[in-house]
Amino acid sequence: MTMYDYTFGGLSLTAWAQLRHTWIAMNRVAESRLLEVESTPETVGVLWACRDYPGPLHPAEIARLVFRAPHTVAGMLNRLEKEGLIVRIPKEPGHPFTEVKLTAKGEEACTPRIEVLKDIIAETMSVLSEEQLQQLCELTRPLQMKALEMLHMKLKPSPGAPEEVTMPVKSAERRDSL
Repeated sequence: MTMYDYTFGGLSLTAWAQLRHTWIAMNRVAESRLLEVESTPETVGVLWACRDYPGPLHPAEIARLVFRAPHTVAGMLNRLEKEGLIVRIPKEPGHPFTEVKLTAKGEEACTPRIEVLKDIIAETMSVLSEEQLQQLCELTRPLQMKALEMLHMKLKPSPGAPEEVTMPVKSAERRDSL
């Protein structure tokens, strides 16, 4: 398969195509590598959220964390529950939401899947220096904010710091010596 390197008359269209194609290619890498551990980027996101979320976790919050529609998350939760990786604890008086928790089997399955995803991220992002990573974050933030505005959505602070504060990304000097 080949991907075209588009250059359009308008710089915004060229940047849009490059950003979109880059994300699609990166996601395909994740899909193919996670297939080896019988998972998808979406299910790893759900399992990771279930493992590391600070406090009780309910389906609507999972949908926000992985930026998916609630019905899509409900389908993923159904599959993960059938596989025995999660359990849903029904609502009770004084407990207004269904709670989602990893099972022992889910804990066991979660770590290797997250490690595969972290390896993909580290390998992919290793082509950028720390400065370039910072620039990328600064450049994509206004695009993220505009897209959320167009969707009539708001960005709110993360519910807690993730366990992995930093990702092991090779520096440009070290990468060049490999």
